[in-house]
Amino acid sequence: MAQPFRTVAICVMPEHLHAIWELPPDDADFSMRWSRIKGGFSRHFAAAPARSMSKRQKREKGLWQRRFWEHQIRDEGDLARHVDYIHYNPVKHGLVCRVADWPYSSFHRYVERGALPVQWATDVGDALSLKAGERP
Repeated sequence: MAQPFRTVAICVMPEHLHAIWELPPDDADFSMRWSRIKGGFSRHFAAAPARSMSKRQKREKGLWQRRFWEHQIRDEGDLARHVDYIHYNPVKHGLVCRVADWPYSSFHRYVERGALPVQWATDVGDALSLKAGERP
């Protein structure tokens, strides 16, 4: 069964990821989509060496947390803030100094489309604004 969605923004980090999806009208089944993504991904990897009894009993490989958090985007401003948060996440976690230096992010797609400059959020003022939840 196809469950289409469009990825608006995404950033894959070493221990978590953030994504904004656009789902078809009258379809809010995030859970099944995440389940299929996690299952498909996990089939390509061995189980984590130290898994809890609960994870072993449920045949979970220990790669993913069980839950996810969802937030319905309220308006264009809310969307912009969440896209910015996602793109800035590798800098926030100290993995890179510049957003452009993290390769596992839709930021590069935004740059290619001309929606963001490659040097976006590189000065201290931008970073402070992002931490406060405002768009630079």
